[in-house]
Amino acid sequence: MKADDDRGVICEDLGFAYGTGAGATRMRFDCAFASAAITAVMGPSGSGKSTLISLIAGFERPLSGRVRIGGRDVTSLAPANRPVSCVFQENNLFAHLDVRTNVGLGISPRMRLDARDRARLSEALTRVGLAGYEARRPGELSGGERQRVALARALVRACPVLILDEAFGSLGPALRLSMLDLVADLHRSTAMTVIMVTHEPEDARRIARDVVFLAEGAVHAQGPLGNVLEMDDNGVVRAYLGRHQGRS
Repeated sequence: MKADDDRGVICEDLGFAYGTGAGATRMRFDCAFASAAITAVMGPSGSGKSTLISLIAGFERPLSGRVRIGGRDVTSLAPANRPVSCVFQENNLFAHLDVRTNVGLGISPRMRLDARDRARLSEALTRVGLAGYEARRPGELSGGERQRVALARALVRACPVLILDEAFGSLGPALRLSMLDLVADLHRSTAMTVIMVTHEPEDARRIARDVVFLAEGAVHAQGPLGNVLEMDDNGVVRAYLGRHQGRS
């Protein structure tokens, strides 16, 4: 899989370890995320999903290998200097600040916004369905609305790569599907490269094109979602999905 333009992400033989010596948990990731596509990152608990996206975003540093975004080596860059936005299950909003400020911080940490910035902020809130919510605080919002604020903050950052780390895992089924559809709509209009960590095959099937499947700290399969999730000859994938060999 190639991902070598200004939005694609390549993880080249990334080595990482928790702990040291014989008791260390070692991981190795060699995978690519196609430009302007939605790719699901899946696998059992403890397979390395959060570690992989932390390496891409810069929250963790690899022991070996490199991360390239758009052909540029970003391995040594701090998270703030990488062209990546993240939305987590805990939306990381500031409870004492209103929606306008929480989103505006994605443009300027000091909230020094000019007229153009304020227009971008308003447009982002409109796109996520929160026009008119500018003066509300996170405590006055539902869980889905708080995640929409987090998405709006990612939009105003205008980074080519968006990471969703189980961003909607705490939401009920109907609201989760609504948020997935919102992500798909935003993806169509922005052509961002979206990397979506999920435990739910249904979520991946709803909006993702590709999948990177992890187990035991390594990539066990990657490619078009339909192909990977129907791999009857891959015992790890089959076991994760609860399928018997040769059956769907």
